[in-house]
Amino acid sequence: MSSSYGENIRLSIFGQSHAPAVGMTLEGIPAGLPLDMAALEAFLLRRAPGRNDWSTARREADKPEFLCGLKDGVTCGAPITAIIRNTDQRSGDYEKLKTVPRPGHADYTAQVKFGGRQDAAGGGHFSGRLTAPLCIAGAICLQLLGRAGIRVISRIAAIGGVEDKGELLASTAEKAFPTVDDGRGREMAEKIAQAKAAGDSLGGIVECRVLGLPAGLGDPMFGGMENRIAAVVFGIPAVKGIEFGAGFAAAALPGSKMNDPFLWEDGAVRTEGNKAGGILGGITDGMPLCFRAAIKPTPSIALPQRSVDLASGQAAELRVPGRHDPCIVPRAVPCVEAAAAIAVADALLGRRKDALD
Repeated sequence: MSSSYGENIRLSIFGQSHAPAVGMTLEGIPAGLPLDMAALEAFLLRRAPGRNDWSTARREADKPEFLCGLKDGVTCGAPITAIIRNTDQRSGDYEKLKTVPRPGHADYTAQVKFGGRQDAAGGGHFSGRLTAPLCIAGAICLQLLGRAGIRVISRIAAIGGVEDKGELLASTAEKAFPTVDDGRGREMAEKIAQAKAAGDSLGGIVECRVLGLPAGLGDPMFGGMENRIAAVVFGIPAVKGIEFGAGFAAAALPGSKMNDPFLWEDGAVRTEGNKAGGILGGITDGMPLCFRAAIKPTPSIALPQRSVDLASGQAAELRVPGRHDPCIVPRAVPCVEAAAAIAVADALLGRRKDALD
């Protein structure tokens, strides 16, 4: 099913943007994992709307309600199901979009796929609202990985032509604007403010690193770590591209520059550089796993856009009403972390099945 993921854990996400709730079921998490609910809720608040000038004015508490899978705050081995109630919908803002699709959005393709039976309010099941339950699952997986000494960190690498400075070495989670260089973060925030004032929107790039991974996770061919991570990252509606390590820049390098020499360091094999992004042949090599995700501009903008009226077959001009992010990138940062954590946790749990010790 398109709303499910996983081999050793199984994640299913359900709900629509303006339904009573959105939620997730996560199967395969071992029994005995105590969940730090304060940390989980703090993680969700990094994604929650209505918290600053660069996000939508829609305000949601985004407080998860766990229906099953926990006993006294500890996983009990049963599937974990949690919901987040939607409380601040304005479905009337989307009436026109039933027949006049937004350029750059799934309104048209959903109409073709589901024959007009889809829930168009707020984008329905295509909405970024569905990343809230993704972040519940990701927060659980982050705590599972933490017990194995594995950390996931990320930052905004670029917005509106402004690039962050410095290397991503530590978490940016405590920052209001998650960049390494605070000055560059302020420049990005100003770019977002300018786009918002003009009725437009901006995209950007999120960089993510997974630290503390052992060598040997993942599989060749279709089970590679790139494949596993990309499958979840592309579940974030705004993502249009992903690259690992040197990424597309590798195409311009000779092998003598692209290859990372091996060396011994503290009794273990390491590489001199990390252009491979911590993955060789789909399998982790013990170096930090590094990737970047490209986030497109929010398609719902106040500027006039050319569209068509699906009812009349005529050209139509569309100005999108309602409350929308002028830039989704800052709120996408924890979503990318969640996606990475889910994929890595799935591979980590599968490692136990690879060989008998």
